[in-house]
Amino acid sequence: MTEQHIASVFDRDLEAIQAHIMKMGGLVEAAIMEAARSLETRDEELAEKVRAGDKAIDKLEELINEETARLIALRSPTAGDLRLVLSVMRIASNLERIGDYAKNIAKRTGVLVQVQPVNDSAAALRRMAREVELMLKDALDAYIQRDTELATDVIERDHEVDQMYNALFREFLTFMMEDPRNITPCMHLHFIGKNIERMGDHVTSIAEQVVYLVTGDRPDEIRAKGDTTSVTALEH
Repeated sequence: MTEQHIASVFDRDLEAIQAHIMKMGGLVEAAIMEAARSLETRDEELAEKVRAGDKAIDKLEELINEETARLIALRSPTAGDLRLVLSVMRIASNLERIGDYAKNIAKRTGVLVQVQPVNDSAAALRRMAREVELMLKDALDAYIQRDTELATDVIERDHEVDQMYNALFREFLTFMMEDPRNITPCMHLHFIGKNIERMGDHVTSIAEQVVYLVTGDRPDEIRAKGDTTSVTALEH
């Protein structure tokens, strides 16, 4: 087999894997928004759809890992190609974790529909989730286009998500102090907010993989977390 033929086979196999990544990304984007919408509209049926849909996301990650391992074993990629393959695996791993957080949100919806809503917290969480979903869309676009500028923009926007989370955390504390009946729902709402914040971290990791893929370097500055008010409080 000639070197040119080997390269074309590698490219074809990689294109198939990248198609799986984009399909997985689409499912995760939908899971984020459907989980947030099910919370805001108190729609248990939609929440169940999100929980059930996580299996398809997990299967895609397994498929991507199997195919990338096979690609490495059979094609012996060069250093540059190997960096690409490893980046694909890391992106798939981050997408799978984001899907898990969406599933966790959907699980808590079933509990929250049994209690009175707390102010407009669900709408605020949906707006936060929307920001993360837009970040993910841009991170995946940056990956396809090898656009480091867009990837860097995504990394910077995670700071806004952190600020939204910290503001919500302080609101939840206030609500709990005002009325003990708010404690249980606010604890669940806080965990949902934390899940969305962690989604943002994983989206940022995807964007960082794009920078690494294109430049061979990690982003120059480690993201500074905005406000550490709630870093340790009310954690799992």
